[in-house]
Amino acid sequence: MNLNKNGIKNRLSIGATSHGQNRGSGAASPANGKKPGITVFSGGTAANSLVNVFNRIVEERGCPLNYVIPISDNGGSSSELIRVIGGPSVGDIRSRLVRLIPTRENDDDWENDEEMSALRTLFEYRLPDQPDAARLEWLDIVESRHLLWSFVSSPKRELIRSVLNTVNLEIVKRARPNSVFNFAKASIGNLFLTGARLFSGSLESAIYLLSVICSIPPSVSVLPAINSNFTHHISAGLADGSTITGQVNISHPSAPTALPDNQLIAPALTAADHDRIEDANLPGSLPVLRRPHIAFSKHDDEDLPARIERLWYINPYGHEIWPVANVKVLDALHASATVVYSIGSLFTSILPSLILRGVGTAIARPGVRHKVLVLNSKLDRETGPCSDPMTAMDFVVAVARAAGTDGAASEGDDAARRVDVARFVTHLLYLEGEGTPAVDVGELGGLGVKCVKVAGRWVGEGKAAMLRYEPKALREAICEINYGWYPQQIDVLGFMSPSPRAIYHIRRPVWKVILIIDYAGLGPTDILWFLT
Repeated sequence: MNLNKNGIKNRLSIGATSHGQNRGSGAASPANGKKPGITVFSGGTAANSLVNVFNRIVEERGCPLNYVIPISDNGGSSSELIRVIGGPSVGDIRSRLVRLIPTRENDDDWENDEEMSALRTLFEYRLPDQPDAARLEWLDIVESRHLLWSFVSSPKRELIRSVLNTVNLEIVKRARPNSVFNFAKASIGNLFLTGARLFSGSLESAIYLLSVICSIPPSVSVLPAINSNFTHHISAGLADGSTITGQVNISHPSAPTALPDNQLIAPALTAADHDRIEDANLPGSLPVLRRPHIAFSKHDDEDLPARIERLWYINPYGHEIWPVANVKVLDALHASATVVYSIGSLFTSILPSLILRGVGTAIARPGVRHKVLVLNSKLDRETGPCSDPMTAMDFVVAVARAAGTDGAASEGDDAARRVDVARFVTHLLYLEGEGTPAVDVGELGGLGVKCVKVAGRWVGEGKAAMLRYEPKALREAICEINYGWYPQQIDVLGFMSPSPRAIYHIRRPVWKVILIIDYAGLGPTDILWFLT
């Protein structure tokens, strides 16, 4: 029987998937037969730059990918939605969902790509920073008169508009003379997720609806750290004994913005003043949690007076609480062989998910073989102050302490807690360059943490210049840690061999193929076909 080159490729590709399931780290697959997945703890903006890296890894492995996102942010347009309507913060969730919208993969898919680009533009769009102009533009959007709808198909347009009108109705119902919604800088995506949550009564359903509309692959999940219809806030305790309340005050403090449309700066209000305002906040709530924080800067922040020592959740009155993690987050961790702590604000993007009840225990189980901390390329307000900056060891210990509490108040000093570091962090990926956190490879290695230096590149200019991970180098480093191979093609038929010499047997009802790959020669040395 004569077989051409394409015929060989087609026959071999049929068996590649089944063989690939036995390749890799050797971690046991979940009971449902699926490959162990990857769970990424991250915030919103910073980790968006690594989405393509994670997507490529899971595409090559054919495994699930889970992003765990906190809901404690009370800054930006989320703060106004929380103040007027209440509920969880959706800004970081929206940011990740929009980043995951697929792009065109071939030249025959222009029409679909046009709509995906339009949806991405719509859901990441922000209204003007002038309240009156923002309100008028919002009305154009909900009434379908805005240019943003130009390339969105009519079924999706009307579905999205119905959700936006749901949240608009809620905003109108809640308007009072002393409390009106400020549309300045409002995110359309945030308004959509809030409207979908109000309509369905479920944050997860809102995420699902946006995922379906935007054709996000079902193998990728965006999971809120807490599945709730209520607002959750955090506080941080500093080394000098002081406490900072609210995520925006921890990471990016700002002057509060006004409630009326025609003002920009609100006067300082007492607790009694706030109680006279009819909004979504409970009477007696901490005033610092009731103020909107629409305008703030992520670049020009003053140092904290001392290091952050601990993070915890609080109720509206400032009392510490211990929320339980989203059940789907715990399920994702139990079905994962790898956990990645991504780049981003350490104490407001990563740790709020780790201190939840159940998370630490799930991460520490033996099935999660690789726990990778991707170190930030620079220090920020949370990891200072400049007089006492955090080192890589401090990052690792902070992650281990947060996960080690498992929702309870931490006890013991750093020396005692460092003994358990390897239960929560097994690998550290880091950059080397100006402004990066100091890394003591020997000290971390003594605690069971393997350090891997990754190539980086400078982007931006002036104050905006920063060192970023080279995507290919980061992907190779993660694959080397998890699977023992680099994601590169080593032979003309597309197989990747983890050993110097591999023999692949691909069985079919009539034909049997033996492919012998010589790793040194980077190609197949022999292909044998014969009848079974």
